Amino acid sequence: MAAADVEPEVAPVASEVPVDAAEVPAAAAVAEPPAASDSPVVVDDASVAPVAAEAPAASAVAESRAVPVASESPTAAAAPAVADVAPAVPVGTELPGVPASAETSAVPAPPMPTEPPLPPAAAPEAQPTTPRKDRRALRAVLRWGAAVVVFAVVGAGTAYGIAGMKRSDVPGLGTASDGRWAFPTVTKPALPAGSPGPFATANAAGAHFADLRALVLPAPKGAVADKALDGSDGWLATKVFLAEFSAADDRTELAQKLTDQGLRHIAARGWTTADGTHTRIYLLQFDTATVADEITKGLAGYASPTYPVRGADGYESDDDFPDAAKVTNVQLQPYVETKPYGPEQVRLGFVTAGDTLAMIVQSRKGQAAAVPFQQTVTLQSELLG
Repeated sequence: MAAADVEPEVAPVASEVPVDAAEVPAAAAVAEPPAASDSPVVVDDASVAPVAAEAPAASAVAESRAVPVASESPTAAAAPAVADVAPAVPVGTELPGVPASAETSAVPAPPMPTEPPLPPAAAPEAQPTTPRKDRRALRAVLRWGAAVVVFAVVGAGTAYGIAGMKRSDVPGLGTASDGRWAFPTVTKPALPAGSPGPFATANAAGAHFADLRALVLPAPKGAVADKALDGSDGWLATKVFLAEFSAADDRTELAQKLTDQGLRHIAARGWTTADGTHTRIYLLQFDTATVADEITKGLAGYASPTYPVRGADGYESDDDFPDAAKVTNVQLQPYVETKPYGPEQVRLGFVTAGDTLAMIVQSRKGQAAAVPFQQTVTLQSELLG
């Protein structure tokens, strides 16, 4: 085909590409890169040169009037420029040396802008997570629970310890000791089967059927026993009892009276406490309560004892002995040594219960306390009564 024949055909093509700014978006939206086809587009060699020469002008016009269309890739942004020129080439025309996918590959993608590396940011503080809070709460509960348990155990132990203590041992509650002694539990001995007590109606003689040695008051806790009063098999010889009196004439006279009244036997016990108080208890048993009363009258005068015991010269009745400490059915006559007294003060008491006479003597260097004497007399009276 001659070159003169091609010229009239290309001019209309260039003039038929009206570019309107209002229509460009629509053309850009519709224009898509032609899909690759296995069938080549055949064009005449003579018509290629004019078309190639005119394509740059048409492309420049299209690019100057094109409105940018938002796209997701650089290839899509360049597509409208190719789409504007595409209608100038008849369908079925194949450009020599250009593959079918040249429209997309001919437009290279612009390089992605590189951003400067960000400076290393400071690591944010680790925020406590919910499990960590839960663990802290659990540990707090366990600590407080353990503290409560410990306080409960300590409180219970303290309360138990205080409850088991004596009032005198509790700080702030204890009162000053009045000098009382701590005696073991005192119990009366068992009577033989069918035996009445000393004050029973059937027992007119007022006899004690229990073993007299079991009726002697035991020594208080911490006291040192007086071995001289243990006697032989628990029975004390009469001469040991008589040695308690200071005057020899008194001892002789009293020994005769005891023989005449039919003394059966004597049980005794003695001890010395930590404060230096020396106690002696003598139990003299006779045949009847009447005989015991007669001996008591011969020993105990109204204002002072008939036969003074050793260590004291003058006596007076102990009127300060409380009535509440006296035992029913038991006769009591207490005495106390008057001033001036010697190295020791003496307290003396006669107790009569049935067929038995008890003589209780306490002496202490300086002054004999009243409370231990009253305590000893009362307990011994309860055993005999």
